[in-house]
Amino acid sequence: MAQTPSLALPCGAAILAISFLASVATGLELSINNHAADFPLSTKPGHSVSLSCLVHNSSQAEQLLWYRGDGQVSLKDGNKVNISNICIYPVNESDNGVAFTCKLARDKSVQVSVILDVEFPPQLSGEETLQIEEEKDATLTCNSKSNPQAQTTWYKDNNTLILQQGHHELYQTSEVFQLSIRKIQKSDNGTYTCVVESSLGKGTKEFHLIVEDKKPGFPKEAVIAAIVVVTVTLFFGIVARKDKLFKV
Repeated sequence: MAQTPSLALPCGAAILAISFLASVATGLELSINNHAADFPLSTKPGHSVSLSCLVHNSSQAEQLLWYRGDGQVSLKDGNKVNISNICIYPVNESDNGVAFTCKLARDKSVQVSVILDVEFPPQLSGEETLQIEEEKDATLTCNSKSNPQAQTTWYKDNNTLILQQGHHELYQTSEVFQLSIRKIQKSDNGTYTCVVESSLGKGTKEFHLIVEDKKPGFPKEAVIAAIVVVTVTLFFGIVARKDKLFKV
């Protein structure tokens, strides 16, 4: 009797298939702080965040792993099986947007993440003095982080700056706020203030712009004329003395 050919699977693939079927059959899943799906968690700098990862519907002891972004978190031996806890303290601005992920050690596709939403006001202060020659360009730069994202307003001598097309240019990202002034004139002299404000507060930075007189440029035309005169003079001098030069 002819036998029906069987489908051969590599050993590793068979183990993964069995693990997957077992997880599907039992509904094996993880949760962080009772959330079975990825979720954001709002906090503030200086606070602490406690995260607890728990295995659900497991018929055996399951080892857990924690990751901060792509880097694995070191855990003590008694904090790895079926339930695992980590504490983030103190929370700081660099934790904003970072995912903390709990994974099943034998099948890392079984996982759940929490994304930290660290709220903090704009961080901006200080002052700067710029001495710029007339008719040259200047760029005033405010570097500021904040969450939620802040709005920026520019002032000149305590009054809202009126932007002039072709003379003022604004550039803004989530962390950089720039004001560029093209071909500076004496009227641009003064104190510029960058005010970065969000719902949590504001930061300011002052720029004292000093417009200096334009330095006289090197007269290119005069130099070219002098070179021409010297060249012509030498040429005629050589021509006038050519007979003597040839005799020598």
